[in-house]
Amino acid sequence: MEIFNNFSIVLLAVFLVFCSALSADAEVQRHKFVIEATKVKRLCKTHNSITVNGMFPGPTLEIKNGDTLEVLVVNKARYNVTIHWHGVRQMRTGWADGPEFVTQCPIRPGGSYTYRFTVQGQEGTLWWHAHSSWLRATVYGALIIRPRDGESYPFPKPKRETPILLGEWWDANPIDVVREATRTGAAPNVSDAYTINAQPGDLYKCSSKGNFRPSVQPVDYNCSIDSGETNLLRVINAALNQPLFFKVANHKLTVVGADASYTKPFTTSVLMLGPGQTTDVLIRGDQPPSRYYMAARAYQSAQNAPFDNTTTTAILEYKSASCAAKKCNAATPVMPSLPAYNDTNTVTAFSKSFRSRQKVEVPTDIDENLFFTVGLGLNNCPPNFHKSRCQGPNGTRFTASMNNVSFVLPRNFSLLQAHQQGIPGVFTTDFPGTPPLKFDYTGNVSRSLFQPVPGTKLYKLKEPPDPSHGYDFYIIAEGFGNFNPKRDTSKFNLVDPPMRKHGAVPVNGWAVIRFVADNPGVWLMHCHLDVHITWGLAMAFLVENGVGELQTIQPPPPRFA
Repeated sequence: MEIFNNFSIVLLAVFLVFCSALSADAEVQRHKFVIEATKVKRLCKTHNSITVNGMFPGPTLEIKNGDTLEVLVVNKARYNVTIHWHGVRQMRTGWADGPEFVTQCPIRPGGSYTYRFTVQGQEGTLWWHAHSSWLRATVYGALIIRPRDGESYPFPKPKRETPILLGEWWDANPIDVVREATRTGAAPNVSDAYTINAQPGDLYKCSSKGNFRPSVQPVDYNCSIDSGETNLLRVINAALNQPLFFKVANHKLTVVGADASYTKPFTTSVLMLGPGQTTDVLIRGDQPPSRYYMAARAYQSAQNAPFDNTTTTAILEYKSASCAAKKCNAATPVMPSLPAYNDTNTVTAFSKSFRSRQKVEVPTDIDENLFFTVGLGLNNCPPNFHKSRCQGPNGTRFTASMNNVSFVLPRNFSLLQAHQQGIPGVFTTDFPGTPPLKFDYTGNVSRSLFQPVPGTKLYKLKEPPDPSHGYDFYIIAEGFGNFNPKRDTSKFNLVDPPMRKHGAVPVNGWAVIRFVADNPGVWLMHCHLDVHITWGLAMAFLVENGVGELQTIQPPPPRFA
């Protein structure tokens, strides 16, 4: 089995002078996360799941643009853990980013660690999650960033806001699932259910009483209703391994933001979110008062790969006097018609609808051009391995790579610590900026290319002395087949491309992104399908300090893990 996608990265290596003073209304928001085992019952069985503060999903954090977030994490579980603040620009605060053995060593059982960082220039919906093994299956929550005091959304203020966290549930211990796959070299078992705000919904056994029910109107149960009310749904795909379609029966959704960036509004009947992506949508109470299912199920682009083909639901309820009189609550909810599992055309149309709200300053003077190929492969069974440890296709072990390098995380020091302290032997800086061998990246791949080279290889970027304003990455083009510079550069959108924190590469296709390497530290670039990062589908950028304090990473926290 092979799945080879390719994409190119265009990189501008200049530095952002981050000297904006915090506004007068900025605050320090302090929280405590206790990582602990909690009894959670789903699908008729009770499991000791790892949670934060006994909550599943974990607590929703709400801050303002410009606020500083300080979170003390205390690990009372039996596994190592770190917390990643997904999509937050950690300007000079790389020690708080969270990927295990990249920016910090894990928090051991009985240990603690304090994350402290400022969220600056971002508004909308992000999320946080564990970044150790498969703890992300249950350790996650929403991070909502509101405008500063006195500022407003660039759209009419909604009456109600509701986080919608899509997830995956295993009727087993997720850590045991990934450990068994690592032992055998086979693909891990797929999930047993999808969830909306941690509830599987009506279509699963033992779940009908646990449905999550947001409301199109404020839930006061006095049944008052304003039929024209507009609400904001903050949709997050927290699933471990699966892109998901999301739809609300009989309702249109107006997309107004993604990954904590506002977008040019567009209307759609269906969303598709890759794992890690967020989408903010407005929904209007413009249907007859009743009950409507919101539903999510898989988008599966890989041919012949097993996946969880179940559907999760929640109920969208109208609350009004007329609805109460008609006993709407007794009515069977209306079910949406979801796209086919392999409906790539719908995904492509949705992806290409994203635009920045206005013209943006896309980097045009390019210092580094990188071309990355990404894909899965198969390792031959090592001579000293029993056949029980090689249960991939034809007695092999699954692997994955970028530019034919399968990323190996260190085990004793984090990459950032090794870089800052000059610890030798932890990593090298020879990650290839182009594929070591040219071939048909999206066609029939030679068996000789199935086995990548394992290594902890980073790509080094230098900070230039002249400061400039920086950018998050822009997706300026995407397409199918192999990227052709002579033909495909004409497709580049250099006017209003979407700004994203997480991009999806089309199946058997490519995507081009541009970003500014404006933040010193070590930054992990990886596939957010966690099964793939387990196999090595990752690399890291090493961005060196620039000139002066504002171009230099801050010192590590006092109790650095």
